[in-house]
Amino acid sequence: MTVPDGDLQPELSATDRPTRARWVVLAFLCLLSAVLYMDRICFSKAVTSLENALNLSKEDISWVMVAFTISYGIFEIPVGRWGDRIGPRRVLPRIALCWSVFTALTGACFGLWHLIVVRFLFGMGEAGAYPNSARVLARWFPDAERARAQGFMLAASQIGLILSMPVAALLVEVLSWRWMFVIFGVLGAFWAAAFFFWFRDDPAEHPAVNEAERALIGRSRAAAVTRHDPIPWGLVVGNRSIWMLCGIMICGAFNAYFYFSWFPRYLEQARGVSNLESGWLTSTLYIGGALGMLLGGTLTGRALLATADRDSAIRLLGGLAYVAAAFCLWLAVRSDNPKLLAALAALSWACTATTQPLWWSCATNVTGRHIGSLFGLMNMSGLLGAAASQSFVGYFTGWRERLGYTGRDIWDPVFNVFVVMLLIGGVCWSLFRTRLVEPEPADSTD
Repeated sequence: MTVPDGDLQPELSATDRPTRARWVVLAFLCLLSAVLYMDRICFSKAVTSLENALNLSKEDISWVMVAFTISYGIFEIPVGRWGDRIGPRRVLPRIALCWSVFTALTGACFGLWHLIVVRFLFGMGEAGAYPNSARVLARWFPDAERARAQGFMLAASQIGLILSMPVAALLVEVLSWRWMFVIFGVLGAFWAAAFFFWFRDDPAEHPAVNEAERALIGRSRAAAVTRHDPIPWGLVVGNRSIWMLCGIMICGAFNAYFYFSWFPRYLEQARGVSNLESGWLTSTLYIGGALGMLLGGTLTGRALLATADRDSAIRLLGGLAYVAAAFCLWLAVRSDNPKLLAALAALSWACTATTQPLWWSCATNVTGRHIGSLFGLMNMSGLLGAAASQSFVGYFTGWRERLGYTGRDIWDPVFNVFVVMLLIGGVCWSLFRTRLVEPEPADSTD
C-alpha cells in the first residue's frame, strides 16, 4: 500500500541534526584552563616552605613571582602570532608540555637564582595558551554560543584554582613542596597528547563534524586560520578599544594576582590561620570566581544579543561590576573574622569575574583576523599589572615589617591600593567603545 506524501512526518535524520563536536572542543579547553591554573597557582601554597627551605625573604619571593610574570608577558604576542600562522593544534600541545616540564623542575630548585630561571622558563611555557584558545573558540563556535563557551572555559580555570589550593596544601603537608611540584607537572602531558590526536584547526576537516554543525558554526572553511597578513600596528596603536581593553586587563590582573600569589600568605601571617585552612579559605575565592564567570557568560550572551546598543550594555555591565567589586573588597579588609573576610573577597572576585567573558567577547570582536597576536598583546598588558602587584606587595609588606609593624598592620593597608585599581578599571569600562582594528574578511566558501 502506498502512503500519500505528507501523511507521515519523517523524523529528522542523524545527518540533519548538528553534531556536538564543538562541545568536545570546549571540554578540552576547559581542562587546559583548569590544569594551567593548577600548575600556576600551586606555587603560592609552597611560599612558606620555600622561604624556610631556601632561606628566602619576601622580596626574594617577589622576584621569583615577577620572573614568571615577565616571561609570560614577553612571549604572549610571539606565541599568539605563532598560533595565527600554524594553528592552535600544533601550538597548544607544545605549550602544555613545556609548562608541565618546568612545573616539575620547580621542585628541583636549590636556590634563589635557580628558582628565578626555572619560573621564568615556566612563564615562557604558559605564554600563548589563552590567545590560542581564543582563536579556537572563534573558529569552532557561532556568535550566539561563544560568550557562554567562554564563560565555561574561564570558570574551569577557577575550578583548577579551587582544586589546587587544598590539594597543594595537603601534598606539602604529607610529602613535601618538591614532590608537590612534580605531581602537578604530570597533568599537562596527558592533555597535550589527547588534544593533538583529536583536535583539528578547521571544523570542516574533523570527521566528527557533520554538515549541519558546519553550517551552525558558520564556517565551512577555516582558511583564515593560517593567514600570514602583517599586523597593522599603526591601526592598533591608534585604536581606543585596544587601549581601554588593555587598561581593564591591567587593573583586573593587578587585583587578581594578589589572590594568586599572596592571599594564602596573608591569611597565615595577618589572620593567623593554619596552612590547610588558608588553602580552603582561598578556595572560596575561586568558587566565587567560577560562579561569576558562568553568570558572566550567560549575561554577556543575552545582553549583547538582546540589545541593538551593544556598547551601552558593555559599559553598564563592566562598570557596575568593577565598582561593586571595589566596595566588597573595602568591606572585606575591615572584617575581623577570617571567614567573613574570605566570603566578601570571594564576592568581590565574583563581581570582576562576571566581566571576563564580556572582555573576551570584546577582544574577539575588536581584533578580527589577528586575534592570536592582538589577544596576546592585551593579555601581555595585564601581565604588567600582575608584575606590579606581585612586586608591590612583597616590597611594601617587607618595608612595613622592617618598620616594626606586625600582623594586620603589615598587610591591611595593601588593600586600599587594590580598591583604587578596581575603581580605575570601572572607569575604563565606562569609556569603552567598539572600534575594529581590521575586520575579518567574509569566507567566500560559506
